[in-house]
Amino acid sequence: MPVDIRDVEAIIAAQNEWRAQCLNLIASETTQSPAVRAVQNSDFMGRYAEGHPNTATETNRYYQGTRYIDEIERMAQQEMSELLGARQVDVRPISGNAANTAVALGMLRGGDSVIVNSTDAGGHISHAAIGVFGRRIQSRGMLLKTGGDKAIPMHFWPLTADHYHIDVPAALALIEQVKPRMVVLGKSLFLFPEPVNEIAAICRQYEIPVLYDGAHVLGLIAGGAFQQPLREGATWLTASVHKTFPGPQRGIVAANLDPEQEKKYWQPVDRGVFPGSSSNHHLNTLPALVVATREMRAHGAAYAHATIANAQAFARALDAAGVPVEARDFGYTQSHQVAVNVAGFGGGVAAAQRLEAMNIICNYNLLPGDADPKAPSGLRLGVQEMTRFGMGPDTMGALAELMADALKGKDVRDAVVALRARYQELGYQ
Repeated sequence: MPVDIRDVEAIIAAQNEWRAQCLNLIASETTQSPAVRAVQNSDFMGRYAEGHPNTATETNRYYQGTRYIDEIERMAQQEMSELLGARQVDVRPISGNAANTAVALGMLRGGDSVIVNSTDAGGHISHAAIGVFGRRIQSRGMLLKTGGDKAIPMHFWPLTADHYHIDVPAALALIEQVKPRMVVLGKSLFLFPEPVNEIAAICRQYEIPVLYDGAHVLGLIAGGAFQQPLREGATWLTASVHKTFPGPQRGIVAANLDPEQEKKYWQPVDRGVFPGSSSNHHLNTLPALVVATREMRAHGAAYAHATIANAQAFARALDAAGVPVEARDFGYTQSHQVAVNVAGFGGGVAAAQRLEAMNIICNYNLLPGDADPKAPSGLRLGVQEMTRFGMGPDTMGALAELMADALKGKDVRDAVVALRARYQELGYQ
């Protein structure tokens, strides 16, 4: 090698070894299959391909030398379209956040009003005042806050008493009152399906488009284990493809629009993707997206249902072990996620750090009612990666006991490593 990279290689080796000894419960991560990983190291890594793939009759790229890139991008679009039952799919966004940015750039202007989930109710930061939606509707003189004469026109969905479900009658009344330019459904803390049918029905009356952010639940949607937002009336589905969908780090925008709707709602978003939010779009990961899509077609249904069964078993076991789990009255969760209240264990930050020291990896998270994102009371847990490594509902009790003991101050690191050692083979369980 022309330069010494042994220190870099040592860090990579340490990461690989350590994380293979950890129980990973980060809700936004997964491990890719060897096939998905293998196809990412190619000549595509150093190439450019702005615009859409060329066709036999149209030149759409701004660079030459893209014939094979065009082929793989068309494959990714077509196969994702078939998997999701979507007429339109754009695979160029490099993340779920970039996909949201494309929709915001294409559809929103300063002074437009939107209705979103607040961050303490689980909404993603891109939906918030300081995220792309808030900044896009900001006009000169408006402040990036909600409420008050100078605030941006951002409104939050009203919630039921449990704070994990939208209050549908109140939401419909809010739409009637505000007549927003757009509404946004979907969350970052995403335990239960959203009322897409009911909200989309009234939005159609006023020609208000509905964005469904499915970043966390795309794999569950593709596996038929969660709701189907495009069938239920969402205008667009945005998502990451590296959370419950076990692909490379990228994003998508999907829709199922007729020709008239396509002109109104897809063409602006197309421009929002390029030149708006993505230029060249990390071409070496496109083949990996095709591989992951084929894996999901073959194994996605079993994997998605197993993931949700594991999350529900894990939640029950945690609650029984003395770790308060949110949304008990609703069966805890219908997704891959579990939300726990660790206020009694020093709060989310301290709890997440204590668990990391025991090789249990998770992230602290706002719960409903929390005001300070740096001092939240909760943890957000996801079981999708451990499901891929073969854990089933019978293992969730042991996992919950280890986590509860760690939160109570016990040293369980050796036991965690021993449990993880039993689950090293990646697959679809």
